[in-house]
Amino acid sequence: MNEQHRMIAVLGEMAELGQDAVEGHRAVGREAGELGVDLVLAVGGALAEQLALAAGAAGVETVAIVRDNDTAAAWFQSEVRPGDVVLVKGSRSGKLWQVAETLAGQQVTAWGDWNRTKEETTA
Repeated sequence: MNEQHRMIAVLGEMAELGQDAVEGHRAVGREAGELGVDLVLAVGGALAEQLALAAGAAGVETVAIVRDNDTAAAWFQSEVRPGDVVLVKGSRSGKLWQVAETLAGQQVTAWGDWNRTKEETTA
């Protein structure tokens, strides 16, 4: 791991996978390990746990699981260091943009239309 540029992934549950949900979450966890992600924070319930377990088995050095975005944001504020590269990704229903806003210290752009703010896209 490059201590100056850790790769961190905040990964939420993917609500749209249906019957493929368990394997889909495991696949994302394995991919994190294959890509050399240093730290995975899985956000959610049982599916997030599947993702986290697969990430750890695939070689991700640090894996954590939290149930909600507030806990995820608080955890990451204590863990993120200058130089870290952070990916925040999950279904819209998981609202992980809340975690990104906390990390960025400002409003972030919402999904889909990159020219409009979150409030405009949810109105």
